[in-house]
Amino acid sequence: MSLLEILLGTLEVTLPVFAMVFIGLGLKRLGWIDQAFIATASQLVFKATMPTLIFLSIIRADLNATLNPRLLGFFALATLGSFLFAWGWSLLRVPYPERGVYVQGAFRGNCGIVGLALAAGMYGDYGLSMGGLLLGVVILTYNAFSVIALASYQETRRADWHSILSHIARNPLILAVVAAIPVAALELRLPGWLMTSGDYFASLTLPLALICIGATLSLGAILESGRLASGASLMKMVTIPILATSAAWLVGFEGRELGVLFLFFASPTAAASFVMVKAMGGNAALAASIIALTTLMASLTITLGVFGLRVGGMI
Repeated sequence: MSLLEILLGTLEVTLPVFAMVFIGLGLKRLGWIDQAFIATASQLVFKATMPTLIFLSIIRADLNATLNPRLLGFFALATLGSFLFAWGWSLLRVPYPERGVYVQGAFRGNCGIVGLALAAGMYGDYGLSMGGLLLGVVILTYNAFSVIALASYQETRRADWHSILSHIARNPLILAVVAAIPVAALELRLPGWLMTSGDYFASLTLPLALICIGATLSLGAILESGRLASGASLMKMVTIPILATSAAWLVGFEGRELGVLFLFFASPTAAASFVMVKAMGGNAALAASIIALTTLMASLTITLGVFGLRVGGMI
């Protein structure tokens, strides 16, 4: 296969995802969708359509092929390593009050939407089911580490650990994974009409979520972002994906497993990070700038990353 064919094949995976993001940006600028639509659609995706998508993808999966404790454990350790690396760097280069926001922006990826969409585009049902299982690890580690970072540099408010743990335990995405695994393990068969209805409902998830991401992008915030936002964005989109994916390859992951890991490591900063910063009294403007900048960078960095891994024969 020639380099041009590999590049075109890579663009077939990444372009549809980022095209939806830019469509969302265009629809917002045209005034066809507004903030009320974005808020409602985001809640619908988070609470209903994405849990349905994850549930269906897992119960259809061959758990012998996708339930890989070694891969899940590596992802958790890599996330911890990314978190500690970002925190260590912030101690050297970031002003004290901004360290928590910087650290969260530098390690917390939007795996639930961008990562999952890319995994589905590249590997189909395998990507969805493996991505769904990884999301259980993502939700637990990202929320826990983010709270630790933000609470460590909080000046006025104290973190409500009981409330945070309660929200994690009631997270719809975690509940979807927990509900799906026994159904898949016992090979229970749901009625055909229910599966078809679920497919219709779940098919709303990725396009609607990606449009909402695009609609929340602020070009003004990106232009105003300074050294801190740029530094966190480069760490999130370049440094950490290279280090984490290299580590995965060195310990023996390859093919589909390495591909899904890369897509999750290379996802842009999660929009949920802004919500947590806002709730804990941090620098919300810095958080928003990091989200916007990494989302725009992702179309280039992820495409180049997939292309490089394919040329190298690693995935």
